[in-house]
Amino acid sequence: MFSFPILLQQVQMTGQEMIQMQQIESAGFLLAISAIAAGLALLPAASTAFGQGYVAGKAVEAIGRNPEARGDVSMSMIIGCAIAETGGIYGLLVALLIMFANPFFTLFTAFVG
Repeated sequence: MFSFPILLQQVQMTGQEMIQMQQIESAGFLLAISAIAAGLALLPAASTAFGQGYVAGKAVEAIGRNPEARGDVSMSMIIGCAIAETGGIYGLLVALLIMFANPFFTLFTAFVG
C-alpha cells in the first residue's frame, strides 16, 4: 500500500520544473488539438467519396435509360468527379500541413521559449 504523504513527497517540484512541466503539457495539448483539426480537415474527402459514388450511380441509371447518350453522360460524369475531387485533395493538403508543418506549433514554441 502506498500512503498519501509519500505521494506528496514525490510530487514536490521546484518552480523551474513546474514551468517546464506546464510547457510540455501545453505543447501536448496543442498537438492533440492539431490532430483533431487534421481529422476534421479530412471530412471533405469523405463527403467527396459519397458524392462521387452518388454521381456514378446516377450516371449508370442514365445510361441504362438512354444507351445512346453513353458518351455524353460518361464525359460529364468524369469531368464532374474530377472537379469534385479537388475538394478532397484540398482537405488532404490542409490535414498534412496541420500535422507536419504546423504553423501554430512553431509560433507556440517561439512564444514559450
